[in-house]
Amino acid sequence: MKTRIFEATRYLILAAGLIFFVLPVASAIEFSLRGYGNKGHTMANYSWIFQQDDFFTNITTSLRLAAVAAVLTLLTVVPAVVFLHLEGQKFKRFFEFLAILPLVVPVVSLAIGAQKAMPLFVQNSEYELAFFYVVIAIPYTFQSLNVGLASIPLKTLVEASRSLGASFTRTVLSVIIPAIRGSINSALFLAITLSFGEFTLTSLLHWETFPVWITRVAQGNVLGSIALSMFSLIGAWTLLIVVQSAQNWKGIRLKRTAEEIELEEVAL
Repeated sequence: MKTRIFEATRYLILAAGLIFFVLPVASAIEFSLRGYGNKGHTMANYSWIFQQDDFFTNITTSLRLAAVAAVLTLLTVVPAVVFLHLEGQKFKRFFEFLAILPLVVPVVSLAIGAQKAMPLFVQNSEYELAFFYVVIAIPYTFQSLNVGLASIPLKTLVEASRSLGASFTRTVLSVIIPAIRGSINSALFLAITLSFGEFTLTSLLHWETFPVWITRVAQGNVLGSIALSMFSLIGAWTLLIVVQSAQNWKGIRLKRTAEEIELEEVAL
């Protein structure tokens, strides 16, 4: 009896969550497809997006900055978290405290104060936003990597790799990173998503990226603004599906390769 009640409660909560999430999205999609004057449904609002000046310029800029932020995250945050788990256990609490500071520091202070600390050639370039995006995403990327490293026997893997003659760099690239590939992919996706959707910091620094452009161009078209929001949401989902599919496809290929090698060894 208790099992049936538990199952019914679980399905009820799942249904409520789906309704809470799906219903607003479906309503927004339906609203974005309405014609002017509520006359039927049409794709005119979505075609309007591509007819706007600077659409491709701004979306390309945001994607480029998001890619740079992802690379910077991979080159800075990943080694830092690996070091904390291997050699810097006594500093771990301090870095965990630093990692949550971007959530409590006002964006205005971050935009004005941190910008002055950057070199002049970065201050005068839109790529300064990529560095800010890395900082803003640290509370999420750090936690994702922290959980991933805590879930594997890191020291055992490192000692085994070093005992076989591998250098520390080879150990990181060939042992640690493959072991936490899922956490790294999650961290990179979070960094890309937050970078692509950041508005406040970008507008304060007077750069125009895709979110800032959306705010400006959609002021005179309510239906177009909803279509733009849905376009951004669907684009983020598509990116997530592509990244996840690529990861799964690579895993399947590696599994098949390993099976083929085993079959060849058996045949020999």
